[in-house]
Amino acid sequence: MAKLHFFYSTMNAGKSTALLQSNHNYLESNLKTILFLPEEISKKSDKKIVSRIGLEAEAIPIDKDFNFFDYIKDQDHKSLSCVFIDEVQFLSKEQIQQLGRIADEINLPVMCYGIRTDFQGKLFDGSSELLAIADNLIELKTICSECDKKATMVVRLDSNGKVLLEGEKVLVGGNDIYKTVCRKHFRDLTKLI
Repeated sequence: MAKLHFFYSTMNAGKSTALLQSNHNYLESNLKTILFLPEEISKKSDKKIVSRIGLEAEAIPIDKDFNFFDYIKDQDHKSLSCVFIDEVQFLSKEQIQQLGRIADEINLPVMCYGIRTDFQGKLFDGSSELLAIADNLIELKTICSECDKKATMVVRLDSNGKVLLEGEKVLVGGNDIYKTVCRKHFRDLTKLI
């Protein structure tokens, strides 16, 4: 029986790099994979999964109405060996359930990569559902930007480096607007928890 995997962390932990490495391993063994990326990211990355260290691969951009199960079912899924999705935090609860059906009913492993919480310390819908139903939860670790502890949260910064406490839940960006921190420093910087 195939499994639904959730590789999660905060930013800068190498999630996209790990996805691209796993995909490479499948391809090196002459196994076919399929990669997906939410439109929030694909618009900025030219429809590619891109790691901070320069690795990249073409991905199918998906929107909120995309049905993973129907799409895979309509493909030549018997030739597929694995499904990869980057930035899964942006998916809906229903889309995560579709990924579970792919593992259960089509018997394809599904590898999901994303972050758990937003800049206010609240779970993303996609991450919340994966934490509830994934077969495997794998934490990828990185270091707090304020100390040497494990980072588990992110804070959002304005153009002057000031921590923001309000704003849109989804704002795509990198080190220019986000900083990874441990829970203690998240609490110190935001007073949200």
